[in-house]
Amino acid sequence: MIRVAVIGGSGYTGGELLRLLAVHPKVEVTYVTSREYAGKPLSLVHPNLRGFYSINFSQFSWDKVGDKADTVFLALPHKVSIDYVPKLLEMNLQVIDLSADFRLKDPEKYKQWYGYDHPYPDLLKKSVYGIPELHYDELKGSKLIASPGCNATATILAAAPLVKSGVLEVYKLISDVKVSSSEGGAKPSEGSHHPERQNAIRPYDADGHRHAAEAEQELSLLANKEVKISLIPHAVSSVRGALASVHGWLSENITEIEFWKKVVDFYRNRKFVRVIRGNIHPYPDTKYVIGSNYVDIGFAIEDRLGRITMFSAIDNLMKGAAGQAVQAFNVSQGFDETEGLKIPPLRPA
Repeated sequence: MIRVAVIGGSGYTGGELLRLLAVHPKVEVTYVTSREYAGKPLSLVHPNLRGFYSINFSQFSWDKVGDKADTVFLALPHKVSIDYVPKLLEMNLQVIDLSADFRLKDPEKYKQWYGYDHPYPDLLKKSVYGIPELHYDELKGSKLIASPGCNATATILAAAPLVKSGVLEVYKLISDVKVSSSEGGAKPSEGSHHPERQNAIRPYDADGHRHAAEAEQELSLLANKEVKISLIPHAVSSVRGALASVHGWLSENITEIEFWKKVVDFYRNRKFVRVIRGNIHPYPDTKYVIGSNYVDIGFAIEDRLGRITMFSAIDNLMKGAAGQAVQAFNVSQGFDETEGLKIPPLRPA
């Protein structure tokens, strides 16, 4: 049994981690922290977890985390995990960080996208980017896992079979991602407050979203050449879900069946990938992945223009955050990657 701590357990991502770990057969959650709710029961913040936990939130303590945990999930804001990760690793604890602090291999990218000098470039080299569909073998035994961003996950999983297939005319892509309100976190802002978000469909960070850095890093590794991608998120009023539409241009004529085979081959034996084609729901829709760790992948080819669009639908709190983190944890521990994640999507949702 692996003893697990969740640091920053009061937000949406922390709550999803706790929901999944509550039923994980090989995990015991022993320590959950929150500065705001220390001493209060978990169900005060996460009423859906009533009856699943008897422990309360705690203030963070280095001594306690060392005594109580083997693996630490960090559900903390960007630039905060940096203060925790090095010492946790020195204490010989496994760290799964859900912030952006260890996702990028090139420290110069942190200056460009996040506006600071990364103090631990050595740890950037050691971290494993936590998409099991791309880094399964590297995750085995990993002590530091950098769990990807939700928009990056949706974009990468949509684009990966396309850049690997060799059918692109140019390796410059556009990713249009429709994102739900839970991406804004549990603390409302002017843009995420329900009356402002409801019925909205609006772009933001249209001049360059920082998750593009992750997508370019991973897709360039996969293609073995530089891939550039412009990622434009659009806020929509759904509570959960992210739908990526990744547009590219074909270098050759290829039929739908031929490309379908390439996508299926690329994702063969990947337990949480479902390739969608035909029937009454011909393209991925976030409605049919909500509450699960699945990603639905599809595509469309416009022969007239030689345009191809890849689609992916994920639950941003699951495959885009907590679910993928637990999946990567499972792989790192040598467990079946579906442990704690064998949850069909909700319907209707």
